[in-house]
Amino acid sequence: MSDTFDLSRINAEFGNDPEALARWALSLDKRAICTTNFRPFEAVILHMVTRFRPDIPIVWMDNGYNTDATYRFADEVTRKLNLNRIIYLPQRTRAHREAVDGLTPHIDDPRHEAFTREVKLEPFERALRELNPEMWFTAVRASDTAFRAGMQPASLNGDGLIKVAPVLNWSSKQMHEYLVAHDLPNEFDYVDPTKAEDNRECGLHLAH
Repeated sequence: MSDTFDLSRINAEFGNDPEALARWALSLDKRAICTTNFRPFEAVILHMVTRFRPDIPIVWMDNGYNTDATYRFADEVTRKLNLNRIIYLPQRTRAHREAVDGLTPHIDDPRHEAFTREVKLEPFERALRELNPEMWFTAVRASDTAFRAGMQPASLNGDGLIKVAPVLNWSSKQMHEYLVAHDLPNEFDYVDPTKAEDNRECGLHLAH
């Protein structure tokens, strides 16, 4: 797969042009998915990829800990963009987990790694097995964490997936301007229990 194009050239040409990168990637006609967690500014990537491929599977690993506002936002964006949304849930409900294991473990708790695997990594790995994509679109941005600052907009990851992060180099201002230009909603009431801190990796992009 990596022999069919020069990623260095692609990143140099399209790395700061998210729409052009998304258009190029989808023109390869690979089996593609786009993951989302419906965090702030997520409507940007969802609008961008569905403009070029309306039926692309939008994979949401719903951990069961989202805010009420996030759930309402997820449904609003799904309706507005007519998303082909596929939800992957942990194998235990939040109620079951908390009854047996207690409340969400703190990041310093040794149980936190197992918690992250259960509510995020295992559902994503199940999605990879079932959907068998060749390409993965993600809305990560370089400003999120130090690890993401070292990523490239287009790369080949350890799964053999072409990983495409069109908005990697965009600022929040650019994301906001895109939302305004396309009359897209946004929501800031969002919490990720696997990260606990804004600048901490949840583990998904470290593992994949």
